[in-house]
Amino acid sequence: MSEFLKTHIDDHVLHVILHRGKSNAMHLEMIQEIQDVFADAEKDPAIEGVVITGHEGFFTSGLDLITLYGYDERQMEVFWHAFIELLYTLTAFPKPYVAAISGHSPAGGCVLAIAADARVMAEGEYIIGLNEVPVGIIVPHGIFDLYSFWIGEAQAYRFLLEGKLLSPQEALQVGLVDEVVALDKIQRSAVRHIKKYTQLEKNAWRRTKLNLRTRVLQSMQANKEQTIVEMLTQWWKPSTRAVLKTIIDNLTSKKR
Repeated sequence: MSEFLKTHIDDHVLHVILHRGKSNAMHLEMIQEIQDVFADAEKDPAIEGVVITGHEGFFTSGLDLITLYGYDERQMEVFWHAFIELLYTLTAFPKPYVAAISGHSPAGGCVLAIAADARVMAEGEYIIGLNEVPVGIIVPHGIFDLYSFWIGEAQAYRFLLEGKLLSPQEALQVGLVDEVVALDKIQRSAVRHIKKYTQLEKNAWRRTKLNLRTRVLQSMQANKEQTIVEMLTQWWKPSTRAVLKTIIDNLTSKKR
């Protein structure tokens, strides 16, 4: 039973709806639930593909900085291990996986989306991209490889170092998303992508997908422990804590 996800199966497609507060910000328990859902979906022969979405306005705002800021050193270590493990699971997921991006999708939200085989984004005043650097979070090489897998290395390099966030139309132009449609059409469009893939010979499709992602998956596994140590060291730096505190103060003042 998931506390932070809603799920249902329709015509052999598992629909995963992120369901945690207004912005679907992710903490350890939510990440673990997503991990478990995808692990179960991989083993279930009745599930041919997965669509993941949020609710109107937010796919997910990314990591729940307010909750994470309060974690102790052990909790943060467990968290980063879980997050890197989830990224690998999503990227290596052998069945079709499509992100139906229902609104804002910065940082960790963008990471969930770029692990998918296709992305359909709702039109509107929304943003998507990897803005970790301005927040004071180090971007692992595996995430750079996954980002550049879709938009090219030079563009990914520029976007990552400035923490660039894109509108749906800008994301479409650079190849970060595949379609921009009205909010009420994103689920239908996402399922259409799933069905396009599932009509093909399953083993050939799955093997080819994993073959094409070999370099990205190897990059995620290489120096994983060193990467986590770097991310933890950065997380506890006074300069990072100061940036996070400012962001959290702004977020909490908006909620009042």
